[in-house]
Amino acid sequence: MMPKGASGVILKFVSLLFSIECIMKKRTDFLVIGSGIAGLTFALKAARFGKVSIVTKSALDDSNTRYAQGGIAAVFSEPDNFEKHIRDTVIAGDGFSNEDVVRLVVQEAPDRINDLIGLGVSFDKKEDGSYDLAKEGGHTEYRILHAKDRTGEVIQKTLNDRVRNDPNIEIFEKHFAIEILTQHHLGEEVRKNDTDIECFGAYVADLNSQKVITFLSKITVVATGGNGNVYLTTTNPEIATGDGVAMVYRAKGIIENMEFIQFHPTSLYDPEKRPSFLITEALRGYGAVLKNMAGEKFMNRYDSRGSLAPRDIVARAIDNEMKIWGDDHVWLDCTHLDAKDLKSHFPNVYQHCLTRSIDITRDMIPVVPAAHYSCGGIKVDTDGQTNIMRLYALGEASSTGLHGANRLASNSLIEAVVFAHRAAMHSGKLPGELTFEERIPNWDYKGTTHLEEMVLITQSLKEVQMIMSNYVGIVRSDLRLDRAMVRLEILYNETESLYKRSLISQKICELRNIINVGYLIIKMARNRKESIGLHYSIDYPKRNSSGF
Repeated sequence: MMPKGASGVILKFVSLLFSIECIMKKRTDFLVIGSGIAGLTFALKAARFGKVSIVTKSALDDSNTRYAQGGIAAVFSEPDNFEKHIRDTVIAGDGFSNEDVVRLVVQEAPDRINDLIGLGVSFDKKEDGSYDLAKEGGHTEYRILHAKDRTGEVIQKTLNDRVRNDPNIEIFEKHFAIEILTQHHLGEEVRKNDTDIECFGAYVADLNSQKVITFLSKITVVATGGNGNVYLTTTNPEIATGDGVAMVYRAKGIIENMEFIQFHPTSLYDPEKRPSFLITEALRGYGAVLKNMAGEKFMNRYDSRGSLAPRDIVARAIDNEMKIWGDDHVWLDCTHLDAKDLKSHFPNVYQHCLTRSIDITRDMIPVVPAAHYSCGGIKVDTDGQTNIMRLYALGEASSTGLHGANRLASNSLIEAVVFAHRAAMHSGKLPGELTFEERIPNWDYKGTTHLEEMVLITQSLKEVQMIMSNYVGIVRSDLRLDRAMVRLEILYNETESLYKRSLISQKICELRNIINVGYLIIKMARNRKESIGLHYSIDYPKRNSSGF
């Protein structure tokens, strides 16, 4: 016979266990990791089909999208047409783009722009009501829609407002995705070439409580942005640490083309400031010209398009000029342009430069190349699917085939919305057919302790960034890449040992991810026995006739 009151105690105990289980495990139809244009666009469209959870390691609006100044490319008026946009994209990609994907994105771009407009994004218009289209490097026509020089910020704010007001979307800020869940977490061996790998969600750390939540999902979307912080100088925010690529790589997903790291030619030279402030390419499209320290307009020595050549060519030219003259930067000159119009079209650049005592209407702007965009990433098909079932990848974390060996300016935002739409429409059919994998265990804290010294992480991070910047930057060689790999291997072993014995923290996970991404960049650069697009090696001749 049960003692008096025992049943109540047991009931409370069972209730406590259930509440702990609810805290440690969450279930959602769509788990979206990342909160830039790709992740939020997907979330809004997927919310029609089921419950969506957005996980972001910082605030909702802290993404690469917010920093995009220039605009979003699409064919909107004559004399432009789809064939011209396709040709410009393929040429900028050094012939390495997937032309079927290029055609798909270019042709679907206007509809996806109209989706953004329908959500409330307001692009600049002329007095006659037509869109005020801009031109950037590599484009042969005016086709860049923009909102002054704050396009990404305007898009991000609009999407933020929409997802916050959608009853089918739950937002988890200050939550860090640690690992993608697969059969590996059920104790099964998962190998790289397996065709039946399946994603069941992710382990996610609540950065406020340091507890790890098991997110079980029917569909998981990686939209974690770029990896600029692999390098010392970058235009990316501090959160851009390649988390998605690293997680999917560890889960045996296919990663490709990581050697193609785009260095934006014109970031503001400001050694004490991180991230580097981006001087939009639209400024050169507007008429600004690059000059070396002698005042020479040097770009025509490198390319007939001058300051409007594609980014890979401009970045290498600037790098070469700096080495020739022994200088820390070159100049971007827009002092010959109308001051009133300049301030009206580029208020963000104008105001920021003023804080550095630079009046762009009267002073030349000191600029240097900075790590800006990864053209490779998680390999996906035309619906954003990875080789891992139930796992999609979008935005900069993905590799769609659009950019080839070098991204054409302002093609990234349009790629994000086109593939987010396609992924939502494709995955939206699936939740009813799928179930949650309840056998996934909760996170195992056993055997871990608090990290003794943060300096172990900060010093290793600096070393990785120095290795990548000095040996795996704009210009590479076999010797530099070999040296980089040897040094990174040491840091990898040290960091894995530290990770296994430490409690989970954002910094140790980010360092681990940065090292994984650095390894992938070096490995793929070593395997690329030619100079093409953004991968330029002094050991292999340039494939095109210019020799540069």
